[in-house]
Amino acid sequence: MGWILRKRTPGDVLFDAFIAAACIIVFLIVAYPLYFVVIASVSDSTMVATGKVWLWPKGFSLYGYNEIFDDTRIWRGYRNTILYTTLGTFVNLLFTLPAAYALSRREFRARRFLMFVFVVTMFFSGGLIPTYLLIKGLGMTNTMWVFIFPFCVNVYNLIIVRTFFETSLPRELYEAAAIDGCGHFRFFWSVALPLSKAVISVIGLYYAVAHWNDFFTALVYVRNNELQPLQIVLRDILLSNQVFQAGAGTGGEAGGYAQRYADQIKYGVIIVSTLPILLVYPFIQKYFEKGVMIGSVKG
Repeated sequence: MGWILRKRTPGDVLFDAFIAAACIIVFLIVAYPLYFVVIASVSDSTMVATGKVWLWPKGFSLYGYNEIFDDTRIWRGYRNTILYTTLGTFVNLLFTLPAAYALSRREFRARRFLMFVFVVTMFFSGGLIPTYLLIKGLGMTNTMWVFIFPFCVNVYNLIIVRTFFETSLPRELYEAAAIDGCGHFRFFWSVALPLSKAVISVIGLYYAVAHWNDFFTALVYVRNNELQPLQIVLRDILLSNQVFQAGAGTGGEAGGYAQRYADQIKYGVIIVSTLPILLVYPFIQKYFEKGVMIGSVKG
């Protein structure tokens, strides 16, 4: 039987126009602040502060980016952060995925108790000082491993992956594999993981963003400048510029120049710190829509 297409009424056209307008407004609300940061990072700070910069940069200058990239520490920070993000995300997934799979198996009798233990850690912790003493006792202070192992499992992400395995991998699938002699380890590696690209991509992105933006770990546990991540380096550059700006004052030419382009460094730091991780998103976008719907109501 063929489909009967109903003629579009003026109400349908009006509704579509309303939805399109609403989508455009939401897009502008989200996109404009990002665009403003970009144009403000190459505009005269005075014009930005007085509200004269709206759509196009004014008083174009790359002073902020020159100050940031002239500091050789930034390349060391990039190297360290890329290393911590790559290795840290790998370790996160290495621990999270098998744990979530085990907790999703109904035949695993201890799963309810272990899940309860995991959830308790979301609400209660030992506090900063006991955690510092523990990490110091393990010999991880002033080492790269403090960024990798102490916080390698996020319970919220663990729950998301466990829910995915419970709802997306039918019990009959394992039973069929078990008839052919497939055990849990082989099933996890050969069946569960290939069918879990969506959740792996989403959780991997969550972990990668957390590692990329992490500065508190370095602030508390690391004193060696050679191990500092990008966020700490950018923070030091920003603070140094503020000190120079305040110390030079407005009386001298250097002080006036520093004040004129001070905000360029602030906005430039935002671009430098966020752009690399934003470039990762397009490569996993096709999995992201499916992944973020994990646990939603299914029809």
